[in-house]
Amino acid sequence: MTIGQKLKKLRTDNGFTQDELAEKLYVTRTAVSKWETDRGYPNIESLKAIARIFSVTVDELLSSDEVLTIAEEESRDREKRFRELACALLDISVAMLLFLPFFAERIGEGLACVSLMALSGVRLYLKIAYFVVVIALILCGSAVLVLRNCRRAFWLKSKAVISLSLGALSVLLFVISLQPYAAVYAFVTLSIKTLILLKSSRY
Repeated sequence: MTIGQKLKKLRTDNGFTQDELAEKLYVTRTAVSKWETDRGYPNIESLKAIARIFSVTVDELLSSDEVLTIAEEESRDREKRFRELACALLDISVAMLLFLPFFAERIGEGLACVSLMALSGVRLYLKIAYFVVVIALILCGSAVLVLRNCRRAFWLKSKAVISLSLGALSVLLFVISLQPYAAVYAFVTLSIKTLILLKSSRY
């Protein structure tokens, strides 16, 4: 008997609907449905909660093969979360552009490097564009950190696209406006994020 069959039997024997069990486990009904049809496995915390609710042991729920499968899925999930954390921190790191001298500014006959906060020798619309892109990247990275446990389909599909799009936009903006240091910094962070996400998508 698979874990899905065992879970379904325990649920029906105890008179729970999938919605009621999902509420007790703090997961969605879809997750419970997937588990019961063996299209997915509960994580370790959910397994402990299931065992507690139905007064059984985790060993009674799992076969040896399922233990290995769940351990592998947990490992992949941990690695994916670590990669997401790294990308979020890279997005937040663009806050350095606000305070470190990455921007070239013409002063008299020469050029000086200044931070975005101190930048005054460029057109106002450009400075506003710089601020918008930098703040948007910081907010994107912060949102990924805050919403790490969010499992909404839209967010799961779009967070990487939003991050990469904003990164590409920042590179384009800095290149077009002839800000080489800021452009190189933005390009390096974008390249690292792209490599991380490409490697993550293989799992």
